[in-house]
Amino acid sequence: MHKLVVTNTLTKQKEQFVPLNDHQVLMYVCGITPYDYAHIGHGRVYVTFDIVYRLLKFLGYQVTYCRNFTDIDDKLINKATQELGDSKRYAEIAQKYITAYHQDMANLNCLSPDYEPYVTKTIPEIISFISGLIANDKAYVVNGSVYYRVKSFKDYGKLSKQNLDELEAGARVNVSPEKENALDFALWKAEDEHNFWQSPWGWGRPGWHIECSAMANKYLGKHIDLHAGGRDLIFPHHENEIAQSEGLYGAPFAKYWMHNAFVQINKEKMSKSLNNFFTLKDVFEQIDPMVLRYYFANHNYGTPLDFNLEELPKIQKSYNRLCLALESSDANTVHQTQLISSPIVQKLLTYLCDDLNTSGMFGVIFENLGTLSAHEKIYLKVFLQQIMGLSMIPIPEKQITITPEIQALIDQRNQARANKNWQEADRLRAELTKIGITVQDK
Repeated sequence: MHKLVVTNTLTKQKEQFVPLNDHQVLMYVCGITPYDYAHIGHGRVYVTFDIVYRLLKFLGYQVTYCRNFTDIDDKLINKATQELGDSKRYAEIAQKYITAYHQDMANLNCLSPDYEPYVTKTIPEIISFISGLIANDKAYVVNGSVYYRVKSFKDYGKLSKQNLDELEAGARVNVSPEKENALDFALWKAEDEHNFWQSPWGWGRPGWHIECSAMANKYLGKHIDLHAGGRDLIFPHHENEIAQSEGLYGAPFAKYWMHNAFVQINKEKMSKSLNNFFTLKDVFEQIDPMVLRYYFANHNYGTPLDFNLEELPKIQKSYNRLCLALESSDANTVHQTQLISSPIVQKLLTYLCDDLNTSGMFGVIFENLGTLSAHEKIYLKVFLQQIMGLSMIPIPEKQITITPEIQALIDQRNQARANKNWQEADRLRAELTKIGITVQDK
């Protein structure tokens, strides 16, 4: 049996994955703050760790998977004010985008976690957790708010590999006068009377970081095997989770930490202000979700992904080539023991178990595709369906009708190029791309 090796962010080394309790794995992945539609960065995170989840189960582990919703946050409150004219209707906003998110995950064929807790339904556990930190002298109360005392946790910075003194120097800007130290972070935020939830310290709502510590503890326990998420969460979110959980229980919180790299647009960070922001909903209007999943899977999770919508038609051709090569394979007749003993599956597992080396794995597939026996093609198809989460159904080519509106944009772009107005030409090209038109200059 192949042994899974992962890059552990905590040690910055590749390590063999050995769970705390034999064949049981406790896995927590940070979920979304549902104030908007999920974007392609979210898509990459949840496809990546869906593959990890599927792989662990295939390797024989009993996996308990928890992924949360941060359904109370400043962004949600602000969105409720913008969309509904009432900041107190944040729960309606959250539910709207959670419903959309679930549809996005279903489209991407991501398996549902065992638990999907909401912060707003975990308030008693959060309050209890904070009370424990106060009792351990890891936190203090000021004017109804509660702050974590960072200097009380000697290992602070061990995940992000940051120096405490340097962090303090960088944090001394706009410091709240309530804090003992610039780095101390909020566990509980005081609010006006009868706003949000009542606590031993007065009315208020939880801080961001404490929520995941409390939910992981409630649904998985004090110590877990694997904690994962996007690289942007390493600091401060995951660093603060460690400080909270280990500050309360005095022992390691998560044995392994995995983080996928960013999605970039033309080598720049995706941002609404840069007009290079793609929601999954928008992308699915242009390309089948299975093509996007295949696209994510073809790139190793630990390296930045430079997303280009214009590349996706080529990715679809590659996906269809694979589907058509395996189309006649009857996957319903395969037993797990046959699959595991298959030579092609063993080759693929060698790459996949090596820190999720998906690009190397697909390289092996295409190198061997033309020489596989009928039985091996069946095993390959089942593997791609079960572990990679691909439907293996060819995607019909999308037929585009050039409407007068589309032709007008093409003509405007041609004129901009003739005038050497490259910025306007690029803007029009991006506009055409968003509606499914790829322009190639010859």
